[in-house]
Amino acid sequence: MEEEFEFNNSEEAQQSIKRYEEMIRNEDQYFFDSQAFEYIIDNYIEKNDPVKALQVIDFAVSQHPYAAVFLIKQAQLLLFTNQVNKALKALEKAEMLEPSDADIYVLRGNIYQSLEQHLLALENFKKALTLAETTDDILLQIAFVYQNMHDYENAIVYIKKSLEQNMENKDGLYELAFCYDILDKQEESIIFYKEYIDNDPYSFAAWYNLANSYHKLDRFEEAIDAYDYAILIKENFASAYYNKGNALVQLDRYNEAIEVYRQTFEYEPPNADTYCAIGECYEKLGEMDEARSYYKKSAKMDPKLADAWFGIGVTLNSEERYFESLHFYKKALELDNENADFWFAIADAYYKLGQIPESIQAYDKVLEYNPVDVEAWLDYSTLLYEQGRLWEASETISEAIKNNPDAVELYYRMVAYLIALGNSDEAIHYLEIALNADPDKHYILFDYLPQLKENHLILEVISRFIK
Repeated sequence: MEEEFEFNNSEEAQQSIKRYEEMIRNEDQYFFDSQAFEYIIDNYIEKNDPVKALQVIDFAVSQHPYAAVFLIKQAQLLLFTNQVNKALKALEKAEMLEPSDADIYVLRGNIYQSLEQHLLALENFKKALTLAETTDDILLQIAFVYQNMHDYENAIVYIKKSLEQNMENKDGLYELAFCYDILDKQEESIIFYKEYIDNDPYSFAAWYNLANSYHKLDRFEEAIDAYDYAILIKENFASAYYNKGNALVQLDRYNEAIEVYRQTFEYEPPNADTYCAIGECYEKLGEMDEARSYYKKSAKMDPKLADAWFGIGVTLNSEERYFESLHFYKKALELDNENADFWFAIADAYYKLGQIPESIQAYDKVLEYNPVDVEAWLDYSTLLYEQGRLWEASETISEAIKNNPDAVELYYRMVAYLIALGNSDEAIHYLEIALNADPDKHYILFDYLPQLKENHLILEVISRFIK
């Protein structure tokens, strides 16, 4: 916990500082009471001059050897200047003089926390709890230690205790949201935030975190309502507008999302992420010129935002400008080389340009980074099939099924390839698996190979499952 120094600008404080500086110039020794020394020390801290502040403390300790306050300030400054061992020694002396001063244990807890000695940090913070008059910040410090130990259950316990004492502590609410998120306990977090709001209905942070919890559970309508309450309480809450926009996107309400994203510009400068989000909305609406305009704004503002470059590529692809789209896909890939979506788009662009070897290499990358992308497996196998590489196409689908055993589309596709290979028995085996899983999707087979509508063996098997 960082000590907040409040510099006293009173006439008494100014006289003390003036007198101290006169003493230094004269290379003399004046006596100052402890209050005057505190004024002088805080003056140098205010001026961000820890070296001079430490010099004053040396004088203060020599004149007031039993005042623990100076040793505590000395420890704070030594810690600030990375003299950790000296800081700990100063605190040892302070503890001998004033063992009931909670600040000693809080500061020592912070030191041990910075050294990642978590158990010693906990020991000191918990000692401080027994001594301090107000403990909400200390409880939060204990929660941080537990977070660093990856013990999020205990962190939640202490954050809640802190919030019981100080419901205004927004940091506590956000840390609680983080812990619930890590533990994937969104339902539990919703219960907590609702109870919190019952006690403090005007807490914009509680409404915001409640909305985020709904959002993570795909309860987008409820999330939007909660974001609206947060915005009602804090009109300039840009993050709430942005997340509300994201929730609207999930509901395909793109025009509304654009308006909400734009509202963030009233309360904070436009940023690359928001421009990119607006671009994506226009893309979904099929307004590719507008989409490209916003993606370009995003990329110009943050050239390292891969999604912006990718978005430009998508808009060009939609206009069948495949060669141009490749250029932007590759720029995106330079920034995020393991993004399966980028590789998929590149594979498709190469395919449309007739550059089959390059397309195959890109599909290999897609499936390396995302082996559960069923569409990628299907498209890759189609490419191989069209090249007359029937056995490779069937092997590709076999590998796809290993990675996606519940994807019925793959089984129907395997039937088509096995029939093409003349392997009717195995084709029927896969067809029966597919029909058992989802008979209504048998049309997939005929969509891909219409000639199978004339295959009596296939039709006979299907008729056993379709009444």
